[in-house]
Order: sequence, then structure tokens, then C-alpha cells
Amino acid sequence: MKLVMTLYVRDEEDIIAANLDYHFSQGVDLAIVTDNGSVDGTVEILEGYERAGKVRLFHYPVHDHEQAKVVTGMARLAFEDHGADWVINNDADEFWWPRQGNLKTTLAAMDDSIGMVVARRTNFPPVPEYDGPFYEAMIYREVQSLNPLGVPLPPKVCHRAAADIGVGQGNHSVSSPSIGRAIDDGSVEVFHFPARSYPQFQRKVINTGSSYEANGRLPWNVGRAQRELYRVYKEGGLPGYYAGLVLEKRTLAARLERGELVVDTRLRDFFRAMNR
Repeated sequence: MKLVMTLYVRDEEDIIAANLDYHFSQGVDLAIVTDNGSVDGTVEILEGYERAGKVRLFHYPVHDHEQAKVVTGMARLAFEDHGADWVINNDADEFWWPRQGNLKTTLAAMDDSIGMVVARRTNFPPVPEYDGPFYEAMIYREVQSLNPLGVPLPPKVCHRAAADIGVGQGNHSVSSPSIGRAIDDGSVEVFHFPARSYPQFQRKVINTGSSYEANGRLPWNVGRAQRELYRVYKEGGLPGYYAGLVLEKRTLAARLERGELVVDTRLRDFFRAMNR
């Protein structure tokens, strides 16, 4: 069984190595990565994994956020060039956590009739400024997460590999007449770390929002949450918005008491064990 992961990234130097290391440890055999014109150290990090034979790296420097087109191409390449059986279309800030075993054993055990696995996502909110890896301090997980529009965070889907696969914008859906039914049984969940520091968060909002704004081909309702954050940024409200996300001591205690957050050290403990 061969498991391939795709990534479409831009300016993710603070998290990309952790993402790759974690998923390779979970049975991912190869990552097909498209860099979307990063200007930080992301490309140099990826080139190191490429030299090690773990990453196949492509470059798409056009800032139009044509994610569905690019990721669909990578997902098809996973099947056609690399003989993938299953594909995870991932983002740099997402960590796919299996309920049992690892990702490869979980997907390999799926009945032949199952072609898609739905993975529910929850956010790990940012904490006050911390000088160290994000996973050491960000150990509080929301029980239910909402996007910037106030609606439940949509899940992600991994799928059996196929030549005719189509991946939807945001990697939330796939389409193919040949891969079988979807299952949503909690086999896999996704830990989401979208806001790790204010500079990183602001850069992501600008990168994504300005790309959507520059693309006149995508409908207005595609990427609505990211477009809304970009509007907040342009109106000068992003520092206040981010401050409202940060788990200050009083905010943290109140949210824990209300049951909105739980302490979840699984990713932190994983990296501590790996780095011993």
C-alpha cells in the first residue's frame, strides 16, 4: 500500500518541516509539494527533503489561489507517476491524526467499497508569544471550531488514488466516479494550527486574500472566510481580531471552564518522543 500526500504551500517556514516529519512517521511514502512563490525559507527546507527523496517539488509562482486546479494535478500525478493507493491532500498547518495505528495502516484496512475518508478538523488557538516550536505551547484544542464567518469548520477528505480524481477548492471535497463511497466514522481527525504568531497570521491573510482578490475567474463565494479576513486586514482590524484568538490566562481559564477547550498534548508528546 502506497500513501502519498500533496501540499500547496506559500511562506510556511515555521511549520513545514514539522508537518513533513510527522506525516512521514505516520506512513506517508512521498509528498508531492507545489510552492506558490514563497519568499521566506520554505523552498530551501523543501529542497532538503527533495534531495533526500521524500518530496517531489513543483513551483507555481502565480498568485491566483487556483488551489483546486493545482491540487487536482498533484493528486492525479500521485496515481499516474507514483502508483499511490491513497492520497491525503493536506495543508501545511494541518496534522492528520489516526484513532489507531498510523495513517497508512488505518487507510489500508478500509473496506474496498470505501473510497473517501472524512476527517473532522478542530483548531488549536494561539497562545501568548512563545519562543519555541508551536506544538510545545499550543496544547489547547477547541471542542468545536468555527471559521471566520462563524460557521462550523468544514472537514477534510482523503481518498483512494485515481486518474479521474477532482479535488475541490480548500481540499474539502473530491469527486470521482470510480473510487467508492465516503465514510465518516472518526477514524482520522485533523489538528489545525492556522494562527501561530501574529506575523505568520498576517502574512497568511495577505497572501491568501490578495490572491483571491486578483483572481477574477473564481466565484465570489469561493474562499469567503479568507476574503473576509482580508477585508478585516484592509480595514485595520486584523491586530484586534488576532488578539481575540489568543488564549490569554483569563480567557484560557474561562474557556476551559465552559468546556469550549480541552487540553490535548498528543502532538506535543509525539514530537517530544521523536526528538529524544
